[in-house]
Amino acid sequence: MSGIIQLLPDHIANQIAAGEVIQRPASVVKEMMENAIDAGADKIQVIIKDAGRTLIQIIDNGSGMNTTDALMCFERHATSKVRTADDLFALTTKGFRGEALASIAAIAHVVLKTKKQDAETGTAITVEGSKINTPEETICSAGTSFEVKNLFFNVPARRNFLKSDTVEFGHIRDEFERIALAHPDVTFSLQHNDSIVYQLQQGILRKRIVDILGRQSNDKLVPIEEATSIVSIRGFVGKPEFSKKSRGEQFLFVNNRFFKDSFFNHAITKAFDGLIPPKFFPSYFLYLTIDPSKIDVNVHPTKTEIKFEEDRHIYSILLSSIRQALGKYNIAPTLDFERETSFDLPLDMKHQPIVEPQIKVNPEFNPFKTTSQSSGSSSSSKGNGFSQAIRAEGFGNSTLEKSDWDAFYAIQEENATHQEELLQTTENEFQHKDFVFSGRYLLTSAEKGFYVIDAQHAYQRIIYDELMNNFITNPIASQQLLFPYEKDCSKKELDAMDSNKSLLERFGFSWTAEEQQIKLIAVPAVLQEESISDCLDGILEKTAYQTIDKGEIAHAVVLSIAAATARKKKISNNEQARQLMEQFQLSTEQLSPQGKKVIEILSLEELSNRFKY
Repeated sequence: MSGIIQLLPDHIANQIAAGEVIQRPASVVKEMMENAIDAGADKIQVIIKDAGRTLIQIIDNGSGMNTTDALMCFERHATSKVRTADDLFALTTKGFRGEALASIAAIAHVVLKTKKQDAETGTAITVEGSKINTPEETICSAGTSFEVKNLFFNVPARRNFLKSDTVEFGHIRDEFERIALAHPDVTFSLQHNDSIVYQLQQGILRKRIVDILGRQSNDKLVPIEEATSIVSIRGFVGKPEFSKKSRGEQFLFVNNRFFKDSFFNHAITKAFDGLIPPKFFPSYFLYLTIDPSKIDVNVHPTKTEIKFEEDRHIYSILLSSIRQALGKYNIAPTLDFERETSFDLPLDMKHQPIVEPQIKVNPEFNPFKTTSQSSGSSSSSKGNGFSQAIRAEGFGNSTLEKSDWDAFYAIQEENATHQEELLQTTENEFQHKDFVFSGRYLLTSAEKGFYVIDAQHAYQRIIYDELMNNFITNPIASQQLLFPYEKDCSKKELDAMDSNKSLLERFGFSWTAEEQQIKLIAVPAVLQEESISDCLDGILEKTAYQTIDKGEIAHAVVLSIAAATARKKKISNNEQARQLMEQFQLSTEQLSPQGKKVIEILSLEELSNRFKY
């Protein structure tokens, strides 16, 4: 009697393995680039079409393979790097599991051409869904060329889960940059849809970083050099003033292998305590060299999670070496007893304009005169997160596809949160009130206490709603700049602007791009000149360093414009405060576009509790 447990056929086992190792086109790029590095290549070309859906080709000038090895490389668990179990604890290569090529061949059409350096002819092999055809003799260059076509052709469910080309190519680019940064001694090129994205020549580490991030990054780097018996650390950290709101420029390597580690990231961030604002992140490119027997890279199929035997010691060494470097280059705070400290400003006030203090006197003030305020009947005002903006029929002249619009509205629905009834007011409650101003906050009386109003959040909601209503049906009004606004940008930032050009032009932006520089010629009419820098930084943070779809990009651009504009708005008198509140009450929402409260009530009961001994 036969049992119910049976061995899986090889092609099914390979497809299951592919689900762990090959998650998207970027996974193929990573695995094959690492194989090229292990083969001793010093020149690697990456050619991509349709974000990897149609073609992924990796060409290297490494050692190449003979016919026997070319056939064996597609077998599962076939590897040239591990012979005994002890070898797992002395790994100096990138690939070692022997799963990558078998997994790729199970879900794609693969063409392999390879030739040994001293051979006259090479070998060509085609594989279709794990079916290996008879190898043929061919004329080709020394090294190896892998062509991966029609990825996930026999797993349509996996193919349907792929994101847009912009998102998928963003992941490919990330993997390419990580490997390129780990090996500055190798020449790399990346081509997408016949367009050259990167052409990186051999050089020193600093040059490789500058070639990828742009020439403006050269002056931002602080060198790190530390050697101990436990770990050697080299690389660079970014100067505190160039910290960002995203983690896009954070790279950790151990023995030239990229990895992620929240514990070590905490050590690096802690070294910048007091030097960068809250919710900002430092840039770093740090390379750890450690005894391979004291780490375990065999934790996850993608090999980006690594266990360290002496992680606590490494934490301390990282922290102290970064602090030492920042102090050495006069970046960390120092004690100077001869310096006049009365001119010191808090970090968050350094970029605020200096305003001459004003003294206002009310000539009609009479301390013996009494006034009374009457409050009308009240009604409930409710806020339910984001409003459902009116969907434009046919989407007008927008460059967004219907799926992109659906993604955009999904962002609104995702962020929609219910705010309980805070205000018991009539529509004109604020019309005759007086306000107390304190920075971005307004304070005024309520029936049962006080209203505390975040003016910046209120302005964000007003500007966001106005832009959104206009954007859905018509392009945003644009204004020409008298003098172009120039900004040095990395290659990734320039590409992000170019790939979203049609969308950004619809918002009123116009620019020309030169080598590693953007010149803004026109901006949305609502955007003040002093807000351009903040707005552009916000757009680049989202589009260049976060992997998001076009619908989300539209939301991010509107939010960046609204946030940058609101940040520069100032309220200097009661009339302006009343106008703000009148405009805000016309909105159907009582939250900022980011889902944050605009108005909070401070009850008399809460005040009484605070003043109790």
